[in-house]
Amino acid sequence: MTEEILVNVTPRETRVAVVENGMLQELHIERGWRRGVVGNVYKGRVQRIMPGMQAAFIDIGLERAAFLHAGDIVKPTPVSDTANGDEAPLPPQPTRPITELLRDGQDIVVQVVKDPIGSKGARLTTQLSIPSRYLVLLPRTRVVGVSARIEDEVERARLKHIVSSLSPPGAQHGYIVRTNAEGQPDEAIAEDIAYLNRVWSLIEESSKSAKLGERVYEDLSLPMRAVRDLLRRDVEKVKVDSRETCDRLKAFAAQYMPGLNEKIEHYAGARPIFDLYGVEDEIQRALEKQVPLKSGGYLVIDQTEAMTTIDVNTGSFLGQRNLEETVFRTNLEAAQSVARQLRLRNLGGIIIIDFIDMTDAEHKRQVLRQLEKALARDHAKTTVYDFSPLGLVEMTRKRTTESLQRQLSEPCHECGGRGSLKTPETVTYEIFRDIVRQVRQFDAQRLLVIASPKVVARITDEESAAVAELEEFLSKSIRFQADEQYSQEQFDVVLL
Repeated sequence: MTEEILVNVTPRETRVAVVENGMLQELHIERGWRRGVVGNVYKGRVQRIMPGMQAAFIDIGLERAAFLHAGDIVKPTPVSDTANGDEAPLPPQPTRPITELLRDGQDIVVQVVKDPIGSKGARLTTQLSIPSRYLVLLPRTRVVGVSARIEDEVERARLKHIVSSLSPPGAQHGYIVRTNAEGQPDEAIAEDIAYLNRVWSLIEESSKSAKLGERVYEDLSLPMRAVRDLLRRDVEKVKVDSRETCDRLKAFAAQYMPGLNEKIEHYAGARPIFDLYGVEDEIQRALEKQVPLKSGGYLVIDQTEAMTTIDVNTGSFLGQRNLEETVFRTNLEAAQSVARQLRLRNLGGIIIIDFIDMTDAEHKRQVLRQLEKALARDHAKTTVYDFSPLGLVEMTRKRTTESLQRQLSEPCHECGGRGSLKTPETVTYEIFRDIVRQVRQFDAQRLLVIASPKVVARITDEESAAVAELEEFLSKSIRFQADEQYSQEQFDVVLL
């Protein structure tokens, strides 16, 4: 499998694309005026405690107050050496009442774990974690965990021993060994430990003198994060279309991941790098609801506030043997496409997949296995459940930032985000009712109705007889005026 990372830099926007075998798999966007805040550490102040929700709102200097749950305040205790992905192994613990943990007006150092999404403020934790290339530092704990994605037991034991032996004497820090650390020598791990301890010392120092809402630690910029988190030995190239950014990334890689900096190169072609790889077209397609499958089937993806639903359809795919086989082949292809779309569109939270109904239990098992296998390359944590009695697959995907659609789009000003408009016929009858309402309330001899050209055209053409009857019934003269500025649902009845 050929994997490349493309970095497109413009003065106000930076985009990073992960391309596997010529197909876009992930897209990350950072805009100068609205950088994400996940990973940043702030000096905050408790604004309001809500005992009923076991949570508090914290002022950290952002537009909206951030949310801190009581479960994110209690410190973890040392447990096993197994971690999910690159996350700390936190066992379920009884949560103390929020009123015992915080008080109004209290200053507190917190870290953002989820960007503000929609109308919700950022999600916070006091369990700070500072990532580096191979490790995650967990201050004030003694946990030493190893990513569950490192499956070789000998390698897990080796890495755990290295981290334990290199930890500074008396340091009250724990570490999680990230997937990238697999096969790395002692020296590389030691460099990461030294780097993380320097960063933590600076955070502790800054926290003491920081003012309310001040940022005491900021995660790396998007290109740096991409190199830190995505650049592995199996990545063929990192192509950057900015000479300045390329030089910075090379210097960063040379310092923290020697040997891999040679994979970073400047792209100086005349054609935009995203155009060359077809990324721009893929981005446009990722904003569509319908996703075609090679077989002729298709997916329909609906993103709502509560969850994302994905419907699988056979479309024009007729198959060659029988209906069950046709359905099975479509569902197998759909499972792979679903995994890609989740990464590409950055869909998170609860996801419901409505595969085409299958009767064969073995077919269901294989489709589920295909989905799990395709999701294995996803950097976000995913959990997939078995087929429900209704034939649905329920799954969750960890969400930390807005989806691609919500980053690049806004609700339609015509329909207010509903995704549909009232028909001209519906608006016509609303106008007729409003005319009657207005005449009964106010005295006027003539009425002027201003509406969209489409609605006025329908009234003066198909509803001309109804207008004549209305004028006779009300003994009023009614005139209609089309205005291009009016949306299809908008109209005004003016009394003259």
